[in-house]
Amino acid sequence: MSPSPRRGISKKTTVSGTGLHTGVRTEATFLPAPAGQGIVFKRVDLAGKPQIPALLSEVEAVERRTAIGKGESTIHTVEHLLAAVAAHEIDDLTVELSGPEPPILDGSVQPYFDALQHAGPTETGGEALVLTVPAPFTVSEGDSSYIVAPAKELRLTVTIEWPHPLIGRQAGSFTVTPQAFARELAPARTFGFTSEVAALQAKGLIKGASSANAIVLDERGLANGGELRWPDEFVRHKAADILGDLVLTGGRVRAHIVATRPSHGGNIALAWALTRAAQRGGAPKMDIGRIMDVLPHRYPFLLVDRIIEVEGQQRIVGIKNVTINEPFFQGHFPGHPIMPGVLIIEAMAQVGGMLLMGFFEGQNVEDKVVYFMSLDNVKFRRPVVPGDQIRFELEMVQFRGKTCKMKGVGFVDGQVVAEADMMASVVDR
Repeated sequence: MSPSPRRGISKKTTVSGTGLHTGVRTEATFLPAPAGQGIVFKRVDLAGKPQIPALLSEVEAVERRTAIGKGESTIHTVEHLLAAVAAHEIDDLTVELSGPEPPILDGSVQPYFDALQHAGPTETGGEALVLTVPAPFTVSEGDSSYIVAPAKELRLTVTIEWPHPLIGRQAGSFTVTPQAFARELAPARTFGFTSEVAALQAKGLIKGASSANAIVLDERGLANGGELRWPDEFVRHKAADILGDLVLTGGRVRAHIVATRPSHGGNIALAWALTRAAQRGGAPKMDIGRIMDVLPHRYPFLLVDRIIEVEGQQRIVGIKNVTINEPFFQGHFPGHPIMPGVLIIEAMAQVGGMLLMGFFEGQNVEDKVVYFMSLDNVKFRRPVVPGDQIRFELEMVQFRGKTCKMKGVGFVDGQVVAEADMMASVVDR
């Protein structure tokens, strides 16, 4: 597959309206962003204008919507806006919000899709991150289940089921391109039931809901004399929700996803599974040259091949490709090669070292080295063999002075192979 150029927008555009769940009137402004930034929300109504990247690590809530951010800076119901972003294949974008929730508008993705079309999608430079699936896998979360299979494009095959005369069992299959999305999915609106209103409002939700921004159903049919845009508008909207939630992977997904009874909680579980099982096309955050600039290790003890994600000073993801040519396979179970567990942890620690050294960016790191001081809760879940690619995810738990605590997990094909809690310190050589 040839590289895909990154895309953004060429000019500013704005939409405004009331939030579905918060009921707060908010203005959402789309702004061009530099290549490589990703999708970033900015809460301009709060002190310091905190920025929240549209990434899985920022997911805060999944009940009846997808919310990202923490505490006061939480942003509710991002999925409709992000579905439009994905439909236009936009990789770099700043979204300024004057409140805690993008406006619900008419309850569909159409107004956001049109706004971004007006903003002029354009190439921003660099190579887009594309997630492809090398082999089929399944995901289950509550009542939601998903089958993911290799494909050259993103295709969503969705089945929903509700005991309501206008819904029942609905299914649809949609190939996601800008043109097809505009025609088949963008106008499909969110929906809800009058029987649920009191319970949801008691939880502080749907404060801004009305028949003007959602399909409202009573026990017999459409409440308030509404009309459907398609008989199967319900399953079409659920497909659009999946697309929006998948933006939180940080890349463009190329796969055939078969979803049964999808939900926001299920979509987020699916997105996490995709980030861990998919192959990633696009330039790495740090290549081996940059890694060697930071880490003192060299062959045969340099065990990190590339860094693919860096989220500030809080999280890092690195890759180790395991081949039969690794020198340790000559003596570790010859005839039945298995990567030594201590080297799996060492590779994890090296990725963690890259995160820790990020605290000293701008300083001369040639005179500094990371020493690991302790390991706790080390667990090995399955063997690592030649041909595996280990994805290490490390999160900074605590940092004081030059000492830190990190939590690390290693995955192969989306399955956990090892995990550990680590303490490390940066010392002068």
